[in-house]
Parts: sequence; structure tokens; C-alpha cells
Amino acid sequence: MSHFYCDAFDEHSTYKLRDQLQHTLLSYDIATQDIVILCIGTDRATGDCLGPLVGDYLQQVLPELPVYGSLKDPVHALNLEHTIKTIYSQHNHPFVIAIDASLGVQEHVGYATLSPAPLKPGKGVNKNLPAIGNLSITGIVNVAGFPNSILLQSTRLHTVVTLANCISNAIYMTCTNRSNLHQTQLLSG
Repeated sequence: MSHFYCDAFDEHSTYKLRDQLQHTLLSYDIATQDIVILCIGTDRATGDCLGPLVGDYLQQVLPELPVYGSLKDPVHALNLEHTIKTIYSQHNHPFVIAIDASLGVQEHVGYATLSPAPLKPGKGVNKNLPAIGNLSITGIVNVAGFPNSILLQSTRLHTVVTLANCISNAIYMTCTNRSNLHQTQLLSG
């Protein structure tokens, strides 16, 4: 699977992302793994609060799901490595879905992406942080340009919230349907 792009402003975006996420998860043998959600970002920059917003929502609606990163306890450049170590020490064979904001081209601003590859946080602002995740979901919050850190500060909150709603609702629907997903996987495997 290559990158999947979904316009979060499309009225069916949540369902499209959910369907692709479910389809992607079926291609992995995750029956014995703990799904862990890692939401990266900070609430100190509008464009970078996507991860913490998703984390906040998921912690409220899926309290049994391990979610790292929220508005109260964000996961960012200063504590990312420690959080990764915590995830791997506290969860047996974690299947990590990493979520973060990203920068892209103008025509993709407002798009959520799903990738079967690890997330490389901080790449858009030239930070060298460890890659993380079995899957990654990003929300393209603004255009890439110079300096990228200023772009994250001037991002429209409406775009970030729309992306956060799309991503968190798709994950919510996927995780609440996980027992059905697991049964489907057993039948097809």
C-alpha cells in the first residue's frame, strides 16, 4: 500500500479514512498485539496541536485504548524518546499508530494521509527525531516553506480541528469495530 490521501473537508472523509485504516489493519497480523496510539505535537503552536487534539478526544471516548499524547500531556521533541521507551516497556508487542501534523503542497492542505510506514516527526521543521510507528497518520495543516516553524504558528485552527475530527473519528470507529475486524481476519486467514 502506498500513501492514502483523504480530504478532511469532504463530508465522507471520516468513513473513507476508517475504511482504509480497517483495510490496512487487516493486512497485518495484529491479533496478538496491543494497538497503541501515539499522538505527537504541542499545544503551543496552532499547526502542531493536531496530535494532542486527537489524543484528547480518543482518551475521552476510548479510555481502554492506550493513547500517548494529549493537550494535558503532549508528546513532543523533548519527551518523544522517553515516551517511545515507555510504550515498548509497558506493552507486549505494541502495534503503534503514530499521528502528527505535517506540511505539504497547497492542494493537499486539509488532507489526512495514512501510510504503512513509520512517522518521522519533526522532519518539516528540520528536527532529527526517531522514526516511530507501524502505521502513520498525518494531517497536512499548511504549506511547506521557509521558515516552517512560522508556518505552524500561522496555521488556521479550523483546518487543524477539521483534520483532528476526521482522524479521531476514523480511529474511534475502527477500534470500536476491532472485534469484528479480528473475526474477519480469522475468517480470511
